[in-house]
Amino acid sequence: MNFLAFDTSTDQMSMAVQRAAHGAEPLQVWQLTAAGGAQTSAHLIPAIQGLMAQAQLKFDQLDAIVFGHGPGSFTGLRTACAVAQGLAFGAKVPVLPVDTLLAVAEEARFQHAPDQTNYPVVALLDARMDEMYAGRYVFNSGAWTQTQAHTLMSPDQLACEAEDTVAGNVFAPYGPRLSATQAQRVEALPTATALLRLAPALLAAGGAMAADQALPLYVRDKVAKTTAERAAEKAAL
Repeated sequence: MNFLAFDTSTDQMSMAVQRAAHGAEPLQVWQLTAAGGAQTSAHLIPAIQGLMAQAQLKFDQLDAIVFGHGPGSFTGLRTACAVAQGLAFGAKVPVLPVDTLLAVAEEARFQHAPDQTNYPVVALLDARMDEMYAGRYVFNSGAWTQTQAHTLMSPDQLACEAEDTVAGNVFAPYGPRLSATQAQRVEALPTATALLRLAPALLAAGGAMAADQALPLYVRDKVAKTTAERAAEKAAL
């Protein structure tokens, strides 16, 4: 299948285009990783256009536009959703929203345990404000199952089984406070290539939708602390 995939839920902007095998030409993937954050809104569309040109694909030739819909950065999620919707509307193709924590789990599996048949992962993304987004997944018999719903937690609240792999981008800011010292730790982000690997199964399961139905998945409904909360924290130091 032909897919465009991108994720802007973290400080890294990741995008990829997959062109299906045709005749003697094998399936091919073009990918790009760049700084995200404040630069995402200005650079995402030109970067996508560049990748599509390299792949020699037009937007109406895509089977779906795949994007990381959250949880993650509020601004990044809104940008990804808006760009996916705009491109899909113009090309008249469906969108496929993908759980960013599932993409973290898939990236960890692909990079560190591609041949492991049973792979439990606790996926974590830095939510700032001294919190993390968390979800638990198990890869078994070639498919992923979510075994714990998305949650927002303090690093001190993390609890894992010994067989779990803990994957994400939380080790630099919170590493000493993570209690799961027995679990394997893997640095991983929700890459666009992870979205591409997840897309066929999600598409087959009916995950695609019309552009106007796509929404970001926020988990947290509060983006900043109040002045009183910041003052209380400062006083407690």
